[in-house]
Amino acid sequence: MEKMGTAIGGYAPDFELPGADEAVHHLSRYLERFQAVGVVFMCNHCPYVHMYLDRLKQLQADFADQGFTLIGINPNDAERYPDDSFDNMKAFVTNNGLNFPYLRDVTQDVAHSFGAEKTPHVFLLNRDGILCYSGRLDDNAEEAGSVRVTYFRDAIAQTLSGAPVKPTSTSPIGCSVKWRT
Repeated sequence: MEKMGTAIGGYAPDFELPGADEAVHHLSRYLERFQAVGVVFMCNHCPYVHMYLDRLKQLQADFADQGFTLIGINPNDAERYPDDSFDNMKAFVTNNGLNFPYLRDVTQDVAHSFGAEKTPHVFLLNRDGILCYSGRLDDNAEEAGSVRVTYFRDAIAQTLSGAPVKPTSTSPIGCSVKWRT
């Protein structure tokens, strides 16, 4: 099957999605306010998301003052996976102390447009909405203390400093996106 989604160097698709905070979120509004925007496709039940959650929150905390924000998007089919329902997303935000918005992609159009494959799957956009990085957060999902290569953190720092992002992509690791059938 041919891989779909936004290519590195291409413009990310704009979106308008409801958030667990009851607000409607527009990618274009984030691009007006931030130098770099990270989009992470995630869900409530994936063990890989749970392994990476503290690292995601740390990235948001570390780079927030430098013009970066992270946006979580849940694309999973809540009919087949009720743990990923909108109501459960609200509880997930509270129970896990998320410090970034968590949005719901009910139609899965945004996930398809980006080319999301896994949860978590991260995408990094520069201020112009151009995709600079896609893939995994780092080289060790299971043990944060054993990470040697911080792909996403490095890509954020490179984008904020105006340096070229290297590498521009890695293979995401995690659970598959739960597509509607």
